[in-house]
Amino acid sequence: MTHALTLTRRAAALALLAAPLLAHAADFPSKPIKFIVPYTAGGTTDLVARTVGQKVSEKLGQPVLIDNRGGAGGNIGMDAVAKAAPDGYTIGFGAISTNALNPHIYKSMAFDPRKDFTAISLLGMSTIVLEVPASSAIKTVPELIAAAKKNPGLPYATAGAGTSMNLAGVMFAQMTGTELTHVAYKGSGPAITDMLGNTIGVMFDNLPASLPHIQAGKLRALAVAGSTRSPSLPDVPTMAEAGLKGYALEPWFGVYGPAKLPAPIVKALNEAFVEALAMPDVKAKLQQAGFSPRGSSAQELTTLTDTEYKRLGDVAKKAGMTAD
Repeated sequence: MTHALTLTRRAAALALLAAPLLAHAADFPSKPIKFIVPYTAGGTTDLVARTVGQKVSEKLGQPVLIDNRGGAGGNIGMDAVAKAAPDGYTIGFGAISTNALNPHIYKSMAFDPRKDFTAISLLGMSTIVLEVPASSAIKTVPELIAAAKKNPGLPYATAGAGTSMNLAGVMFAQMTGTELTHVAYKGSGPAITDMLGNTIGVMFDNLPASLPHIQAGKLRALAVAGSTRSPSLPDVPTMAEAGLKGYALEPWFGVYGPAKLPAPIVKALNEAFVEALAMPDVKAKLQQAGFSPRGSSAQELTTLTDTEYKRLGDVAKKAGMTAD
């Protein structure tokens, strides 16, 4: 009897703790939602967050405030999401790096991407482009491989250590048997500036940041890293078409909330993001920038996160990747 009473009291206590969350879930949202983007303003993630966030705001009837918190390969911003109250008013812009790759390359992590988040929806995929300055003598991927073999340690730029662009460079070196030196910048902007100034001669970048410079004829795209050509650069081959059979890397992005986010709140946010990503004007704007928008169920993003966590752990270990 005493045992039964203890269980009953415990259940009652848990119900009391859960009651405020369920009450909040019923009238969600009743105030602005903070959308943390764990990268600096002006990049691919910022463009997607602001474009989609505006439509989500209209759907939910509350402002979606973009909060850029760059640093540590996205870990600083996503840590803030992990430690936020699970009430739906703080969500984050997770990525292949923050939620699958980083735990394998940073010596210490303040959060566990498998336990500390609630998946909400995919946002879509980006395209990584391999590029050189327009004035470079290198015009094809085979020519770049030849140059790298002739000059061991050839430097290449990316938007940061541990990013998907860094991973693209590691995979390129592995598959071509070349030795490349990674030069990590604090975002795409400074790296592109050095590319335009011929300070560095090779870069792996997220296409949306580099596309205007490629279209202006200031940078030359040698290949894209995805499994298919980019609609924005139909004449640029994939890495596989350029000779690296089996090479494919497609960075994905998704919306996450803190762990233990109530199901009704997940449902409301998921529906708003999926609807926004399917809007013709949103799709057109993001595709024009080189991003492929795609919403998903919360479960699909959960499964993708788990699968990619395991896969990229193997890649990082084999390559000896570190970001500290």
